[in-house]
Amino acid sequence: MNIRAFYRATKVENTQPPYDTIHLKVFYPAKMSGSDQEQNQGIVPADPQQAPFPIVILFNGINCNPELYKWLAIKLSERGIVVVTFAWVAENFPGVIAMTPGVNIAMLAPDTYGTAPTASALPAFLKELKCINSEGILAGMLDLEKIILGGHSAGGRVAIESASPHFFPQVVAAFGYGVHTAAGKMLGYEAATILPLPDLLPLLLIGGICDGVIANSSNRYGTIWKEPTTPVSRTFHEAISGGRNDSYLMLVKGANHFSFVDPFDSTTGRPFIDFPATQPEDEIRSLIAETIGLFIDCHVRQQPKAFDQLKVLLNNSHPLIKSFERK
Repeated sequence: MNIRAFYRATKVENTQPPYDTIHLKVFYPAKMSGSDQEQNQGIVPADPQQAPFPIVILFNGINCNPELYKWLAIKLSERGIVVVTFAWVAENFPGVIAMTPGVNIAMLAPDTYGTAPTASALPAFLKELKCINSEGILAGMLDLEKIILGGHSAGGRVAIESASPHFFPQVVAAFGYGVHTAAGKMLGYEAATILPLPDLLPLLLIGGICDGVIANSSNRYGTIWKEPTTPVSRTFHEAISGGRNDSYLMLVKGANHFSFVDPFDSTTGRPFIDFPATQPEDEIRSLIAETIGLFIDCHVRQQPKAFDQLKVLLNNSHPLIKSFERK
């Protein structure tokens, strides 16, 4: 299959320049046509036989370039999904300029948490997706009522916290890697507090048992985690009640915090506090991509065969799966 991408730019309301512009990269399943436009401008049409396309908005970790997630965007697009990655350089925290997933700090406070999404850029993305669906390569091919939020680290957190039909009716599922909802003590929470999630949509949480970034960041939450995946597991057990059999927790053997990115970039972020991965990272990423893809095929695209495939994958003693839970 031929996967192509194009670029867009959009503005975030109520944000001061020069930090009010986000650059998007939109991946899609393409079909070569041999047209002059294709030959001269590199504009390749989408494959109409796979439309309408559900959409994944992929939120990066702090100071993680969106190109680090191209591998996953391509894997998901090969399944007939449009994937949006983005680059937003902004004041992520007061006085700190960074590549940001767009964390709305005000919505993490004890008196506001849960009343609004923590993904501050999401309204801008949804507006731009309407424009993309109205003209150009993907005109009329997007399923704007099937939007999945996903992400890594802090980006995964804003994805799972913002996935509620009360906030955005067109959002239908969420996933995150290396993510939890532990509450920062600096915001006024008690030590080791796990904040609740909306718990209204299908959810997939994935963690690596060698996640040194989570393990070495426990001081932010006034505690020491028993295991690197402790807050990930606690988020699954405490932040959602479940009961619909569409919420999942998968812990991966040998995976660390940055097993979710490729290529690895040691120049930004905090990779120096991570633990070494102890399993082949291409195999780890293959498992992650397959699990996310089947999760979407099951709970967004309602493909009957995908339920059986996901069940086999998660319950058939895959050598890299340390544990799996569903509720």
